[in-house]
Amino acid sequence: RRSDTHQARRRGRARAWREMETKAAMRRCTRVGAPVGKDARRWREGKRRTMHKCRPVQATAQDEKPNYEDWNQAKPKALKATNQDDRSAIQKFLYPDPEELPDDVEMTIWEHLEELRERVMVSAAAVSVAILGCFCFSKDLVVFLEDPVAQQGVRFLQLSPGEYFFTTFKVAGYTGLLLGTPVVLYEVIEYVLPGLTKSERKFLAPVVLGSSVLFYLGILFSYQVLTPAALNFFVSYAEGAVESLWSIDQYFEFVLVLMLSTGLSFQVPVVQILLGQLRIVSSEQMLGAWRYVLVGAVAAAAVLTPSTDPFTQMLLATPLFGLYMGGAGAVRLIEGGRKLA
Repeated sequence: RRSDTHQARRRGRARAWREMETKAAMRRCTRVGAPVGKDARRWREGKRRTMHKCRPVQATAQDEKPNYEDWNQAKPKALKATNQDDRSAIQKFLYPDPEELPDDVEMTIWEHLEELRERVMVSAAAVSVAILGCFCFSKDLVVFLEDPVAQQGVRFLQLSPGEYFFTTFKVAGYTGLLLGTPVVLYEVIEYVLPGLTKSERKFLAPVVLGSSVLFYLGILFSYQVLTPAALNFFVSYAEGAVESLWSIDQYFEFVLVLMLSTGLSFQVPVVQILLGQLRIVSSEQMLGAWRYVLVGAVAAAAVLTPSTDPFTQMLLATPLFGLYMGGAGAVRLIEGGRKLA
């Protein structure tokens, strides 16, 4: 009995050992040769019938020890590509790739400050010379700016000593600043140009040129249309009740502020093109928000115009809204050209 029991135990241990070997062989076959997809289910159903045909597969040294050198070489490239894809448009603008910078120039912070000081001095000198030259012709400038209401019977008075002198200096300062703006823009562009990428340099010249043209168009629009309409409204409203005797200082403050605010408000398409070029806002988003823009244009016109009459506000709000829609159309053209490229 003891021998029979001993033999039964031996047979049981041998059977368990064979089952363990079979399962280990099956796991090796599953790891190395198991199918995937639609054939995986069929393979699982028939693996018991073909289990005796499966042979243990010896793992090679390459399978046991992966090639970490290739992974270490490929890992930085993969991480770099992933980081480039995950970066937003603002991050790409602030931190461009070194390959996109054509000028490989390195400067210390003190060299940057020295260059900035030189360009600020040149800009200040150009504006000062322009202001001095305009002050020599200040009387002609005053007569030129009085022309919109000169034929309406309006007379200008000097209400305090030195008011006319300070007014002429103010007119010369605004006019000289306008004449010296091209030099200031040139110095600013030369300072920031080494830090721009190739793609940014392509649209730098059109943006600067368009911004300058729109600014001077806004001043011309204010002088030819907006200022005469607003002043004629005031003169006609007071006709028959009071005589129009205006302070020379307050009149020029009104005219100059109106012209400057109109020129700045004409920069709306430039801002839209910059946002579209940086892919921060699309043309569809701009066109979809036209209702809010219409309300914002009316509110901006109320803030920018020094007068409180609704007629002057509508005269400024209408071109603002038209410029916004034109800027959205320009962004759509840029997106279309980008898709074709």
